[in-house]
Amino acid sequence: MKKKIEITPNIENLFGTRDENLHILEDGLNVSIDLHSDSVGIEGSADNVHRTEQVFLDFEHLRKAGHTFHNGDLGSMLRVMVADRTATLRSLAEAGKQRSQGVKRMVQPKSVNQKKYLDMITSHDMVFGVGPAGTGKTYLAVAMAVSALLNKQVSRIILARPAVEAGERLGFLPGTLQEKVDPYLRPLYDALYDLLEQDKVDRFLEKNVIEIAPIAFMRGRTLNDAFIIMDEAQNTTTEQMKMFVTRLGNNAKAVITGDVTQIDLPHKRSGLLEAIDILKGVQGIGFTMFDEVDVVRHQLVQRIIRAYDDHKERTSNQLKLNLDENAISAKSKASRELPTQIEQ
Repeated sequence: MKKKIEITPNIENLFGTRDENLHILEDGLNVSIDLHSDSVGIEGSADNVHRTEQVFLDFEHLRKAGHTFHNGDLGSMLRVMVADRTATLRSLAEAGKQRSQGVKRMVQPKSVNQKKYLDMITSHDMVFGVGPAGTGKTYLAVAMAVSALLNKQVSRIILARPAVEAGERLGFLPGTLQEKVDPYLRPLYDALYDLLEQDKVDRFLEKNVIEIAPIAFMRGRTLNDAFIIMDEAQNTTTEQMKMFVTRLGNNAKAVITGDVTQIDLPHKRSGLLEAIDILKGVQGIGFTMFDEVDVVRHQLVQRIIRAYDDHKERTSNQLKLNLDENAISAKSKASRELPTQIEQ
């Protein structure tokens, strides 16, 4: 099927640098896009030509509505759209605008798993985001918490993170409770200051609208009307995880994030791993599993994660090979010694 679309003013902003956004559409939707002086030609299957045409129509609608795309957001949205047939450029932009009211930057998913994660946080009261560093699981959780707070869906945000290095014995550290746990909560603060003006964050902290609640100090509480985030959950014990997930009160939402490849617990099973096994299938709880393709930091981070995964697989295979060789060697040695033992 072929389709010709008339070129409208500023439509070239959709094309991207060196037409990179058009290449995303061509590769993702298996269409051919030809640029002419007064029109754009699209060729491919009827369904994919229609989806491509819809991108142009959505972009024109958003442009007329005053929507502005920043920092590669358009390219990211197109990648999500071509991978998720339920998504359109318009729906992604409008959802991002809704999430981003009152914050400094547009909050948009940059991968299909990130979109699923955001949708799951919207539709579930408890969500686990599990995956390697740089996949946006903590940042997006904080963004959703800030959005819920500013839209008056909750009255406070509670941030928690296990302090493994201090053995949770925070009383031995100098300073106030907040000063004791600040080093462990730095990634959460970074996200807050990236989304909100510093004076607003400081004011929220001062008024306990944003509350610091170390895992060790949460026992016995019921957390109502709150958006609760536990980061680095792989470093919780079984007891800590069970205690945390049972704190949820009325009109509350919890997001638990962690990376099961970075467990620092000494001689204990991770509460996150156990929770994944136990809570899968429980109604109202959602799980999003990220992998290296979801990494949105520097491209080098994605390659580093893949290198570590490859090394782990090679080491595991080599260990298995060594065990097999040892077993064969032991069996061979036993078979050689058997006749001697019989003669004796």
